[in-house]
Amino acid sequence: MRWELRVAAYAVCVRDEQILLARWVAADGRRLWTLPGGGMEPGEDPYDTVIREVTEETGLTAEPTALLGTDSIRREHRRLGAATAFHGLRLVYEARITAGTLRNETNGSTDLAAWHPLSAVPGLPHVELVDIALTLWRERPAVGRVAGR
Repeated sequence: MRWELRVAAYAVCVRDEQILLARWVAADGRRLWTLPGGGMEPGEDPYDTVIREVTEETGLTAEPTALLGTDSIRREHRRLGAATAFHGLRLVYEARITAGTLRNETNGSTDLAAWHPLSAVPGLPHVELVDIALTLWRERPAVGRVAGR
């Protein structure tokens, strides 16, 4: 079986009890809220990745202030008739917004960017990473990993 590895960096940006999210457009057309962030470019440092991705997806400039932790996912799928195993390694940073004007990404993997009240997140259609990242942000586990994951 062929393995595909994707390393990505994401930002938890919270201010005034609101979190910055970007709405991801899945290949099947679903639209789910996620953290601003995404895949590392070859040779890119993950710290720089999260800064670049926040700007690309929201128009805002982020300054990472802490590495909250990591999350790892594994999935199997079929691509062109062949079984492929996907491994995603996600680095989650806390970041503060330092500049910029909120705007939506054009021609990217997201179509909206918005601040949402933290209390509204459970009712939003969102990816699991949002819950994992908020747990890392709230609990700050010493090992940088959500228990049971």
